[in-house]
Amino acid sequence: MDTAAQIQLISELVQALLAEQPAHFLVQIRIKPTNNVKVFIDGDQGVTIEDCIRLNRKLYAQLEEKGLYPEGDFSLEVSSPGVGEPLLLQRQYVKNAGRLLEVKTSEGAVLTGILQSADDKGIVLAVSSGKGKKAVTQEHHILFENIKEASVQIQF
Repeated sequence: MDTAAQIQLISELVQALLAEQPAHFLVQIRIKPTNNVKVFIDGDQGVTIEDCIRLNRKLYAQLEEKGLYPEGDFSLEVSSPGVGEPLLLQRQYVKNAGRLLEVKTSEGAVLTGILQSADDKGIVLAVSSGKGKKAVTQEHHILFENIKEASVQIQF
């Protein structure tokens, strides 16, 4: 079975398991050539370590039962996407409203600002320039199709 078919099967298993918790959703699945399966989940109010452990145990048992990897020759990691991981789904944008975001557009522009909102079509990003009394904030409406990459930035 090729990697794309494996990802499809694992995706279906994860979706079925996450149906029990509708606030959680699948973000991405990656499979390395060494059969290291990485499943990234997120939640509208976040994901706990316990959520990841619970899903890992159930999914691991199902993968063994299906015999997807001969003689159990695989490893499984379930986690939430890390801070450096790009946002991939509209639900992730909604969850991160109010946070600092760096957006790289398909036109090559890089915008950093506060994510004001997200809907089915795109996002509204408030970008400030200047300091003090000369500070100006502009709202940028960016369609998802024009976002090459976006990631949450940490503020200190």
